[in-house]
Amino acid sequence: EVQLQASGGGLVQPGGSLTLSCAASGFTFNNWAMSWFRQAPGKRLEYVSSINNGGSNTGYAAAVQGRFSISRDNSNNTVFLQMTDLKPEDTAVYYCRKWEGSGWSATGQGTLVTVSS
Repeated sequence: EVQLQASGGGLVQPGGSLTLSCAASGFTFNNWAMSWFRQAPGKRLEYVSSINNGGSNTGYAAAVQGRFSISRDNSNNTVFLQMTDLKPEDTAVYYCRKWEGSGWSATGQGTLVTVSS
């Protein structure tokens, strides 16, 4: 069973930084691309960033390009999202997802990021 558990969220002031982690289990982690999505209150789930299985290729939504950085540790089955220059509009529950060949997996446990002064 695929399990994805995000952590590291919290309250941060605008302009601040935060690093999220996602612990994965139940599959061969280094075989699959991973991603981060987020869902703000009252809004749809949206793509944030993704990384290929080896970590050599990454992608970002326009809204976070240049501020967020995705990485992974295949030895520890963990994917990270380093977030800098946070804005109030980054407030959301953040989820990691696994590529499943034809789409991204269901979301696992998310972590809440609140950007507010």
